[in-house]
Amino acid sequence: MAEAHQAVAFQFTITPEGIDLHLSYQALNQIYLSGLRSWKKRISRIKNRIIKGVYPASPSSWLFVVIAILATMYMQSDPSMGLITKIRENINLQDCQTVLSVLLFSTLLWLSLILALRFCLKLLLSYHRWMFELHGRISTKTKVWATLVRLLSSRKPLLYSYQTSLPHLPVPSIKDTLERYLESVKPLLDVAGFQRMTRLAAEFEKSLGNHLQKYLKLKALWATNYVSDWWEEYVYLRSRSPIMVNSNYYGMDFLYVTPTATQAARAGNTITALFLYRRKVNREELNPSRIPGTVIPLCAAQCERMFNTTRTPGEETDVLQHWQDSEFVAVYHRGRYFRLWVYRAGRLLSPREIQYQIQRILDDPSPPSPGEDKLGALTAGNRMPWAQVRKQFFSSGVNKRSLDCIEKAAFFVTLDDQEEGMMGENPSVNLDRYAKSLLHGKCYDRWFDKSLSVVVYKNGKNGLNAEHSWADAPIVAHLWEFTLATDAFHLGYTTDGNCRGEIEHSLPPPQRLSWDIPLQTHVSESLAVAQALADDVDCHVFPFREFGKGRIKKLKMSPDSFVQLALQLAYYRDRGTFCLTYEASMTRLFREGRTETVRSSSNESCAFVLALEAGEVIEHCRKLFRKAAEKHQNLYRLAMTGSGIDRHLFCLYVVSKYLGVESPFLKEVLSQPWRLSTSQTPVQQMELFDLVNHPEFISLGGGFGPVADDGYGVSYIIMGEEMINFHVSCKHSCTETDSHKFGSQISQAMMDLMTLLNPDFKEATKANPDKQS
Repeated sequence: MAEAHQAVAFQFTITPEGIDLHLSYQALNQIYLSGLRSWKKRISRIKNRIIKGVYPASPSSWLFVVIAILATMYMQSDPSMGLITKIRENINLQDCQTVLSVLLFSTLLWLSLILALRFCLKLLLSYHRWMFELHGRISTKTKVWATLVRLLSSRKPLLYSYQTSLPHLPVPSIKDTLERYLESVKPLLDVAGFQRMTRLAAEFEKSLGNHLQKYLKLKALWATNYVSDWWEEYVYLRSRSPIMVNSNYYGMDFLYVTPTATQAARAGNTITALFLYRRKVNREELNPSRIPGTVIPLCAAQCERMFNTTRTPGEETDVLQHWQDSEFVAVYHRGRYFRLWVYRAGRLLSPREIQYQIQRILDDPSPPSPGEDKLGALTAGNRMPWAQVRKQFFSSGVNKRSLDCIEKAAFFVTLDDQEEGMMGENPSVNLDRYAKSLLHGKCYDRWFDKSLSVVVYKNGKNGLNAEHSWADAPIVAHLWEFTLATDAFHLGYTTDGNCRGEIEHSLPPPQRLSWDIPLQTHVSESLAVAQALADDVDCHVFPFREFGKGRIKKLKMSPDSFVQLALQLAYYRDRGTFCLTYEASMTRLFREGRTETVRSSSNESCAFVLALEAGEVIEHCRKLFRKAAEKHQNLYRLAMTGSGIDRHLFCLYVVSKYLGVESPFLKEVLSQPWRLSTSQTPVQQMELFDLVNHPEFISLGGGFGPVADDGYGVSYIIMGEEMINFHVSCKHSCTETDSHKFGSQISQAMMDLMTLLNPDFKEATKANPDKQS
C-alpha cells in the first residue's frame, strides 16, 4: 500500500487545537506536472484544429488578406464593392468603425477563399483517370492536374489536413456492377450455371435493384461514406464467432536479426516506440500517407482509434470503445495481469525505466489468483457467451475495476515464456510456430479485444496481434514499421543488450490487478472453443529469395499482378480448378474509405493458366500472361477508384434487409465462399530501413487465418528488390488443403512465370544455386 499513500496529495487530522493539515509537496508536484501535460495536449489540439481547419491555406494568410485590403483602402480604392461601407454603417463604435469593418470583411473574404481552395482541391482529388494512363504516356490534362494538386498541396500538411478535401465514395451504377460481377464469375461456372446467374442478375436489375439503389444513393448524399459504417458493423462487430484467427491478424519481427536477447529490454524499447508513435498521431506530426510516388493523399481516419481502444462484446453486436488518452499499458505474464504506468509527472518514462518496470513483473514470484491465468480465453471464444459473462460478473466491484484497467490501457502487452523466430536446426518449422503463436498464442495469454496486443518473447523476439474492426492492415503495418525502425535504429541498446537512459529508482512498482472469478466453467468453455480453432489452423511462412520486385519491374510488369497470377497458377495446380479469389484493395482515396475486393480470378488469368498447363507455344503464353496482368491492374484500379463490385452489392444487400425484402441474386452472391483470400502488406516507410547498408533488417510482414474452411489465406510482403515473404494458412480439418504443399506450389509458380518471361533466368539460377531457398 506504500504507493497508494504516496499518491495522496494531502492528509488531515482533527485535534483539540483544530485541523492539522499535512501536505505532500511531492504528490502536489506530480499532480501539477500531470495537469500541465493535459493542458499542453489541449492547446496542441486546438492549434491543430485551426491549422487543418484552414488547409490548404495557412492561418497567417489571414494577415496577408487584411494587409492587402487595408492597402487598397489606403489607395482610395474599395475592393469590397461597397460591402465595407455597409458593414461600417451597422457598427455603432465611432472610433474604429473603418478598422473593424475592414477586419470583418477581410475575415469573411479569407474564409470564402479557404472554402474555394478546399472545393478546388476536392475536385482535383476526384480525378482518377491518371491511374489508367500508361507509364510514359501521360496526357496533357493529367499533367496540368498534377501541377495544380502540387500547388494546392505545397504547404506542409498535418496528419488529418486533407480529410475535408477528400471526395466521397461514389455509388456505381447497378448496370456496371452487374456486368463486372458476371464477367468475374464466368470462368468459375459451367454454361448452365452462368446462364442461371445471368438470369438472376437481369431479374434483380429490372425489379428490386433500382429500388435499393435509390436508398443507397440517398445514404451516399447524407453519409460521409456509404460503405464504411455498415462494413464495420455487419462484417466485424455483428459476427458472433471467435475473432481470434477468424478476424484478428498478426505482424512479425525482423527475419534475420533480434536487436537484443533481453526480454525486458526489448519490451522497454517496443513500448517506448509505440508511445512515440502515439504522440505523433495525437500531435498530427505524421505525414499523411500518399499513393507511392505521387502527392495524392490517402484518408487517415483509421488512425484515430489506433490506441486506447477496445472491442467490447454484446449479445447482438459488439461495440468499439475509444478513450481520449491513457497513461498506462496492461501487461500479462505467467497468468497474472498488471497495470504498468508509463508516464510519471507528465513525463514519458525512459526506455531503461520501462525495462526496469518490466523486469519487476518478470521477477514477481506471486501466483495467479484462482481463474485469472486463463481469463483471456473469454476474448478468444464465441462472442455471445463472453457478452453474457461480462454483464454478469464484470459490471461492478473489483472485476470491473480490473477489466477497466485492461480495456482503457493504451495497448496490451504479453511477456511470453516461449522462444520464437527463425532459429535452431529447423528454422522453417520454427518460423511456422512463430506465426501460430502470434495468431492465437495459447488462446488465453492475449487479450484479443484490444486494438493492439504486443507480444515479447523470452529470447527478445517480438510481434503484434491486431483486432480488425477498427482498421485495416496498412494502418497497423505503418505503425509496426515505425516501431521496429525506432527500436533498432533510434533508441538502440547498450553493448550488454539493455535499454539506454537513466532509472529513477523511486518509481512505484507495476500494479497487480485483482480478481474475484467464480466463473471457471465459462472460461473453460470459451477456451475449449478457441483451442479447437487454434489446433485446426495450419500456418506456413517462407521467404522467397530467388528474385523480387527488381527483376519483375525490369520486365515492365506490376509485382502485385505477377504474384497474383502466380497464386492463380499455384491454386490450379493444387486443386485442379479455379476459385473465387479475394484480393484486398484500399479505397482510402475517398474519405473514411477502407477496402474493396479485387476479383483476381478473371477470364484472362484462367485462359493463361490453362494455356501454360496445356503446354501451348511459349510466345502465345507470354501474350496471354501480359494480357492477364493488364486485366488485373485494371481491376485493381477500378477497385481503388470506387468502381468495385463487392462493397456495392454488400450495401444493396444491407438495404434489402432493412426493407425486409428478399433477393435471390444478392443472397447467392454474398454466400459464395472465397477459397483463396489474399492480401499484400505494403511497405510504406522504406526510408526508415537502410537495406543497402543493413540488408539483414528485413521484416517478415504478417498474416491472417483462412477465410473459408476449405480454402487458403495468403499474405505477402514485397521487401526490397530481392525478396518476397509469404504467409500461407489453411485448416487441418480440410483434407484437400496443406499450407506447406501450397507454399511449394507458390514458389514453383513464381519460378515458372519468371522463366516464361525471361528464359535466361533459369540459366542464371543454375549458375547461382546459393540464392535458392
